[in-house]
Amino acid sequence: MRWIVVMLGVAMAGTAGAEGMMRRGYEMPPYRVEVAEGAREVRDYGPRVVAEVTVRGDRRAAVNTGFRVLAGYIFGGNEGSAKIAMTVPVEQADQGGGLWVVRFTMPAAAVATGLPAPADGRIVLREVDAARMVVEGFSGMPDGEDMAARADALRDWAEGRGLRVVGGPVYAFYDAPWTPAGARLNEVGWEVR
Repeated sequence: MRWIVVMLGVAMAGTAGAEGMMRRGYEMPPYRVEVAEGAREVRDYGPRVVAEVTVRGDRRAAVNTGFRVLAGYIFGGNEGSAKIAMTVPVEQADQGGGLWVVRFTMPAAAVATGLPAPADGRIVLREVDAARMVVEGFSGMPDGEDMAARADALRDWAEGRGLRVVGGPVYAFYDAPWTPAGARLNEVGWEVR
């Protein structure tokens, strides 16, 4: 089975290349910054196609397991053994009860030509609707307590500005595990209206 999805055009911010926004040579979902205040931004994201898997465990173990499952898909664990380019960030969202969704955004070029079906039945390909997000970026090694505290503070910040939080938090990780802590980009975000 092949998926063909037409992505809607969105305004782009940040570093743009042939495939859209980039970080260290990796495509990332395009967005437009509506409001910026220090490390916090209100962003408008367009629709996108993702590969995601739901895994059980603590946050760190879940993101590691989810990453390996999704990496298997893009490195050829799919119908036709096609290779799909890596993108950033790796996203993670708490579903409660020790369940986490880990997600890769699929590259625009691969979506345009059609995505192969995953060989691993745990992986779901789906379109994510356009979303307005409030996001805070930070460097360092993300740990559970720090991430939760940042998420709570960001939620309070958003609500203090009259934004209604409707989903999240979502944690996003942009850099390889061997990247020095000070050079890493991590984000926490909430969907808002």
